[in-house]
Order: sequence, then C-alpha cells, then structure tokens
Amino acid sequence: MTTELGLAVKRKSATPSSGTNIRRDHSIKQVEVSKLVDIDLCIGCKACEVACKEWNDLQVEETHNFGGYQSHEDLTASTWDLMRFNEVELEGNDIAWLIRKDSCLHCEEPGCLLACPAPGAIVQYENGIVDFDQDKCIGCQYCVSGCPFDIPRFDTETKKVYKCTMCVDRISNGMEPACVKSCPTGSIRFGTKEDMLLYGEEKVGKLKARGFDDALLYDPEGVKGVHMMYVVPRGEMLDEYGLPEEPTVKGASFFPAMSGLRKLGSVATWAGLIGAGIFFLRTGRRLPPSEDKAVASAREKGREAERQTQLEETKQQEDERS
Repeated sequence: MTTELGLAVKRKSATPSSGTNIRRDHSIKQVEVSKLVDIDLCIGCKACEVACKEWNDLQVEETHNFGGYQSHEDLTASTWDLMRFNEVELEGNDIAWLIRKDSCLHCEEPGCLLACPAPGAIVQYENGIVDFDQDKCIGCQYCVSGCPFDIPRFDTETKKVYKCTMCVDRISNGMEPACVKSCPTGSIRFGTKEDMLLYGEEKVGKLKARGFDDALLYDPEGVKGVHMMYVVPRGEMLDEYGLPEEPTVKGASFFPAMSGLRKLGSVATWAGLIGAGIFFLRTGRRLPPSEDKAVASAREKGREAERQTQLEETKQQEDERS
C-alpha cells in the first residue's frame, strides 16, 4: 500500500482533551491501517527482526545460546521485534512449532497511553498507530504495567521506555513498515484495517477447510481491536503462542475517572482565576494604610484595651464589696 497518510493525532497521554485535530486538513484522508501476521506462512527466518534493527538504528545486542531457536530471550529496549519459537507436543506423539512475531499490537484502546501520566509522552494517531515520544517520557514505567501484552521495555541507561512504532515515519511517507518489506514469504501484510480483516477472515476459512478447526483471526475485543492482527492456525493454543485469550486494559474504569478529575481540576482553576478577576474589577487595588493611619489605629486599639482593663477591674472591686 502506497497511499499517503496524514499523522493527525487522535489522543495523547495525560491530556484532558483529545480534540487535537480540530483544525487539521480534512482533505487528507485518515486511513486506519493495520499489519496482519499470517502465522501459517511464517518460516521464522527473522528477516523482520533484522529489518527492524536496521531501519530504526537499534543497538546490536550480544546473543547467547539459551536452549532455543530465538535470537534473544525476550524483547528489550533495543529489540522491538522478536520471533518467538515454542515446541509443543500434540496427540499421537506429534510435534508442532508455534512461531509468532512478537511486537507492539497497537491497540485501539491502548493501556500504555491510558496509564501514562506524562503529557504527550504517548500519542495515538488517527490511523491507529500508537507511538512513544521519549523526549516527554519521565521513565515511570506505568505504561509497562498498563500493557496487557507485556510489550514496552525500560532502558536503564536512558531511563526511557521503548517499543515498536510500526515504522510510523515510513508509513507517513507512503511506504510500508520495514518488517513487511523484508518478509520473504508474505506472511506479514500491511494495508487498511478493513482489507486486513477481509484477508484474515478468508484465510481462517481456508485453514478450517484444511482441518484446522480452531483457526481464528486474533483481533481481541477487550482492547477494542488491534492494528497488528494474527491469523492463528491453532486457535486452541493461544496461551502456547503467548497470546492472552481475553486481554483487557488494566484499570480501564480507573483511568477515565482520573481523566474526569483532571478536567474538574482545570475547571476549578479557571473558576478561581475568573473569580479573582471579578473581585479585582469590583474592588480595585487595595493599598496598605499610610504610616500615620497605622500609628493612629494602633493607639486607638491600645486605648480600647485600657478601657476594657479598667472595666474589668471596676467590676471585680464591686464584686468584692458585695
């Protein structure tokens, strides 16, 4: 797909209003995009890993043998794309390789964005891509705990969090993501969300015709859908693939409440400022009293205190006489 896409912002983290694009150019069609990983066609070659590293200029990390076919044991702040391998035993002593490309799924309801307290550190564009702005990241790692797929990774050196950006710089210039471009089997596809849904449903039908009765298109409703979907041949083994069956945004009811409190705080602040302005307009500027008035006021207070003392002494004397 080579359609030019705009980067209109849908919402930002810790920002009361999501209406950031009221004045955007409506002549630019906002296309909702998606990647689709057809696991049935994946051969685990890791070309997508290499392409991701090269395009995003990510640091090369030393690898070691840990008893598996993966290049790295897990995602890191410098490894945003990882081919996972899991060997499982089937009935009849048969073996199946469950291979999955692991990276950010770009949720429609991103838990990372809802959890982030730093204004503008996480941005969701109208086309569905969720991106991190490390310049605004405060390193609190709330996004890590807020993600139901365990994707963002914290860098102990930079004190920032990183993840796949879906090559937003390439997409905004009419190109496909680097991992899609590098895939030799066509297992990673890219296009509009609508087109990818159609392809996924058609492929699931073909898999079921081949005997994969539990094949499914992974686009979970718990996060209102994702922008990197999977065609999963063995849908009964989602856990073995490393995919949660029913992912949900942690604290989904808490974050909107906090957003409401932030809005209420903003209203209260503006109400206070307006009230102060009205008071100033009605009463004007109040200057401190002159030195002569201050001295006279102090003397008057002193006389009043003396009179009060005399009255109390007189009352006490009368009480003693009686």
